[in-house]
Amino acid sequence: MDRFVKNFIIMSIFYLAISTIFGIIMIGSDKLMTLKFVHSHLMLIGWVSFMIFGVGYHILPRFTGRMLKHPTMAEAQFWIANLGLIGMVGFYTLNVYSPAGIYRTLTMVSGLLEALSIFMFFYNMLVTIGPKIEEAN
Repeated sequence: MDRFVKNFIIMSIFYLAISTIFGIIMIGSDKLMTLKFVHSHLMLIGWVSFMIFGVGYHILPRFTGRMLKHPTMAEAQFWIANLGLIGMVGFYTLNVYSPAGIYRTLTMVSGLLEALSIFMFFYNMLVTIGPKIEEAN
C-alpha cells in the first residue's frame, strides 16, 4: 500500500473520531451549534472524502490493471487537502468567535485549496483509469 493511501485512510479515521466528538459536544451546548459547518466539513470532507481518496487511489488503478499515473501528485494532494480542510474549519471557527475580514478571506482561500485537491484527484484518476490515448508516430 502506498504511503499516501495509508495516510488518507488514517486521517479519514482521525477526522471521523474528531467530528464525532465534536458532534456530541455540540448537542450539549446551544452556543456550539453555530459550528455545524465545522462538524459537517470534518465529517464529509475529512472522513468521507479522505476515505474515498485513499481507497480510490488503492483500488481504482488495479481495476484497470494500470499503475497510478501521478503518485507524486497524490502525495501532494494529501498535504493540500489537509491544509485546506484544517484551514477552512480553523479560520471559520475564528471568524465565528471573533469576526474579521481576514478570517473570512483565509476561510475562502482554504476552501480553494480543498477544491484544488479534489480536482487533483479527479485529474489523476481520469488519466489513470480513462481510455488510453495512442500517441501518433
